[in-house]
Amino acid sequence: MFLKRLLSGIVLIVIVTLMNIWGGAFMDIFLLFISIVGLMEFYRAVGVCSEEKKINIFGILGIAGTLIYFAVGMFADFTNLTALMLVIVGVIIAMMAAYVFSFPSYDGLMAMKAFFGFVYVPVMLHFIYMTRCLPYGAYMVWIIYIASWMCDTSAYCVGMLIGKHKLAPVLSPKKSIEGAVGGVVGASLLGFLYSCLLINEKMGDQNVTWIVVFICAVGAIVSQVGDLAASAFKRNNNVKDYGNLIPGHGGVLDRFDSVIFAAPMIYFIASLLIHIR
Repeated sequence: MFLKRLLSGIVLIVIVTLMNIWGGAFMDIFLLFISIVGLMEFYRAVGVCSEEKKINIFGILGIAGTLIYFAVGMFADFTNLTALMLVIVGVIIAMMAAYVFSFPSYDGLMAMKAFFGFVYVPVMLHFIYMTRCLPYGAYMVWIIYIASWMCDTSAYCVGMLIGKHKLAPVLSPKKSIEGAVGGVVGASLLGFLYSCLLINEKMGDQNVTWIVVFICAVGAIVSQVGDLAASAFKRNNNVKDYGNLIPGHGGVLDRFDSVIFAAPMIYFIASLLIHIR
């Protein structure tokens, strides 16, 4: 199991690295793929689609909305987010239309779960692409993974060494407050080094070290919320793993649950605090 987890982790890191370096269409298509996979994992977990992988009208609309959203994000000017907001509004209108015109085939809770899943997975993951498209985005996009995956690793190590006080005893008994703090500190330290060694050199006369540290710290806090939220969804629906796409890790949502929350937060904070020229 350890070897399988290690090898699949290495493959995932290689793919993510190439995605971040190349950006553009490759990144958009890869994120589109994992968004659709992750969306269907979520739909099956919460009962929008059946475990037999049968798809209903809400699943179809969720996938269609995801395709349109990524296409608009790639070909339209999304700097003011208007076009993307239009797609989000269009998806909820389409889902509500499906709900009312098929009534009472589906209940309102299923429609709400379907729309939430669309925002929770593809819309949130798309912020990785949006961050990469910023000026200096080729460097900024890595902060998303520093804030999420480095936080996860640091939290695990610190929790194993000195963790005593439970962070969420009912939801995730193994997570500790000490581990959570260690995760934020670990992500912030790596962000500090990353900024000193690379980002400042690329930003001209701007010294953004402490801004990057702040972004990493906030991203790390939010990423832990994302991790716990994904666990809560699984516990509520008696699901062990969201899927098995990544051997030893589970599904897309099992690996990207923290990234999903960190990406939009880092995009907006970086856009507001760093003077992009």
